[in-house]
Amino acid sequence: MRMNQTMQQTDALLTDIADYVYDQKISSSEAYDTARYVLMDTLGAGILALRYPECTKHLGPIVPGTIVPNGARMPGTQFELDPVHAAFNIGCAIRWLDYNDTWLAKEWGHPSDNLGGILATADYLSRQRVAEGREPLTMNEVLTAMVKAHEIQGSIALNHSFNRVGLDHVLLVKVATTAVVTHMLGGSKQEMINALSNAWVDNSSLRTYRHYPNAGSRKSWAAGDATSRGVRLALMAVKGEMGYATALSAKGWGFQDVMMNGEELSVPKMDAYVMEHVLFKVSFPAEFHAQTAVEAAIELHRDVKERLQDIERIDIVTHEAAIRIIDKTGPLQNPADRDHCLQYMTAVGLIFGRLDADHYEDSAAANPVIDQLRNKMIVKENKQYTEDYLDPSKRSIPNQVQVHFMDGTSTAPAEVEYPLGHQRRREEAKPQIIEKCRQNLNAHYPPKQASLLLEQMLDHDRLAETPVHHFMSDWVY
Repeated sequence: MRMNQTMQQTDALLTDIADYVYDQKISSSEAYDTARYVLMDTLGAGILALRYPECTKHLGPIVPGTIVPNGARMPGTQFELDPVHAAFNIGCAIRWLDYNDTWLAKEWGHPSDNLGGILATADYLSRQRVAEGREPLTMNEVLTAMVKAHEIQGSIALNHSFNRVGLDHVLLVKVATTAVVTHMLGGSKQEMINALSNAWVDNSSLRTYRHYPNAGSRKSWAAGDATSRGVRLALMAVKGEMGYATALSAKGWGFQDVMMNGEELSVPKMDAYVMEHVLFKVSFPAEFHAQTAVEAAIELHRDVKERLQDIERIDIVTHEAAIRIIDKTGPLQNPADRDHCLQYMTAVGLIFGRLDADHYEDSAAANPVIDQLRNKMIVKENKQYTEDYLDPSKRSIPNQVQVHFMDGTSTAPAEVEYPLGHQRRREEAKPQIIEKCRQNLNAHYPPKQASLLLEQMLDHDRLAETPVHHFMSDWVY
């Protein structure tokens, strides 16, 4: 028997999300402009990841050779896939190098991870509509879905910390993707609530693979897995699959009691705050809590590069979240381990004056000077940094690095409060976001195609009016 689900009986969080997706008009021009840069930056990061066999081994159809007529395309490849697995492919690539956008609050995450499900579904729907003689979706609908997915994921993260109970933030990717994709598929508000309830009943993967001693490559495909699951649940809901009105609040069996020690989940009033304030990884493919530490280290590079063997101690002053997530000593086993180590990333910045994806590979990590410097680092918390990190009027991510030498001298402390990708440095960052994307595209595509792809994203009006299936066909290679 189906559960009798009325709006009054349903958990408030489920209805709040559904009401937002269906009823909230996004009027913020800043949010749409930022979404365009997020699209550009995220796809560029995914294209760069195609250089790495550990990523590309996960891509393509589950059964080799399978082609889905009017399926969703995987950018940078020839693959045409069903929308669920296309969402995994796209999500896996864009997250692989830890180089897409970031949101930091009580919970952390990368809201552009939802682009896997959004783009896959939009391409599939657009191609299906054209095949049936109907109007295709436009990229404006993709940008709107991005703004709303960012808002859902980021707003839940503002109020609740899932990592403190051992759950991974990709849970919020699954929830946000489920919501916006159900809407894209034409589902009703009740069908969205049904789909969302199943996303919460699914629970979440553990953070096991992000922390010592188990940090590993799953952290690079976990978001692809989550966004594809969101597409799957949405597709089931629009076919009539039931939901669970008290998936969160059911006594003893609901998500809140089972996983959150009874904490009631809620969201603030949602509009476009998250997209407007999202953080870009502009300069370094590094876990975001380390971005300002690497920037500070690079600032000191000129003063220390000829004196690396004379270093006695390196002080890193940071905030509590960085200590909890990326303060790591001892052996580092793989690239995933290294890009979640504050000391490793800071050492690379001091030694080379830069940090790129290749610095996480085994060949680069074999440089003995990196571990020599790591062993000389002392990490400590600045309480004010922690307060500023959580302050909604600041949301800074500060770090300070200072190098002390054996002769008693030291560098001046290099302090960076806001990373280049922060909203307070947005205009400074935009040219570098464009250049980052340009370099990533040029590394994979022929020059003419790379220029075309970038140009279509630089013109907002042109991009918004572009049919999704035309946009995605341009990315085939």
